[in-house]
Amino acid sequence: DLPECREAVRTGRLKPDGKVLMESGQSVVAKAAIEPVWYLPEVARRFQTTENNLRQSIFRMTNGMYPELITRPDIKVFLPPIGGLTIYIWGDPDTIPDEDIELTCRVHDECNGSDVFGSDICTCRPYLTHAIEECIKTAQRGGCGIVIYYRKEGRSLGEVTKYLVYNTRKRQEGGDSADRYFSCTEQVAGVQDTRFQALMPDPLHYLGVTKIHNFISMSDMKYNAIVSTGIKIVNRVEIPADLVPDDAKVEITAKVFHGYNAGKAYQGIDEKELKKTKGREYGYNEKEEETAKSN
Repeated sequence: DLPECREAVRTGRLKPDGKVLMESGQSVVAKAAIEPVWYLPEVARRFQTTENNLRQSIFRMTNGMYPELITRPDIKVFLPPIGGLTIYIWGDPDTIPDEDIELTCRVHDECNGSDVFGSDICTCRPYLTHAIEECIKTAQRGGCGIVIYYRKEGRSLGEVTKYLVYNTRKRQEGGDSADRYFSCTEQVAGVQDTRFQALMPDPLHYLGVTKIHNFISMSDMKYNAIVSTGIKIVNRVEIPADLVPDDAKVEITAKVFHGYNAGKAYQGIDEKELKKTKGREYGYNEKEEETAKSN
């Protein structure tokens, strides 16, 4: 039950059918949750390393938090300290393996500020709700729609780091600009992105997906990860330009310039466009900062 879907019904963008979509704007959806469980011999094989090397690496990178990785080689299953995911399905899931039946899909990484609270500094919520609309339409046409919602907040850097990056972007000299979008993250976190895409397509394979007709994503990393596992993608669907909030144009411009699929809506983004795209002014000057300190 999303306000965007209710608005889409009101304006006629979505048509209730009483089966997939109700007059109220609510849609009928199946949901499944998955927590990550690693069978270490298989994960090691996929990473082209040995099980012992994998165990040693996880042990070191978690500061010895899981001693059984070393002391209990007989335990082959490991529950990694990472977030899980939720799968939402519109339409008949039995049609998913059939390549002749339309399948629409979005793989979405959690963004609490936008997805839940409607922050307009990024395109996360509008892209998610657009994908849901497309999933509903696909189900109404007799196909199936899938949204996989991963807990990878802030490019897996976490929400605290993400907000530190936001503050850096808004407070930097010259203001928030697309040409420094990624460098601000590096300045705060030391890296641009810590999302791990190698195992991301697995839930698609669990569902029997072999072909995606409409991939509601512009991400080059997600696209490459999915097709590298043998799943075919026919159409890559960009977010409509009119759904991008003004303050989020910094994000979308930077991402397209650095490799996101531009589609038809974002052609012609060059270095000049990158430098001139600015975000909302923060409105917090040095005088106010001094006042805050004195109080």
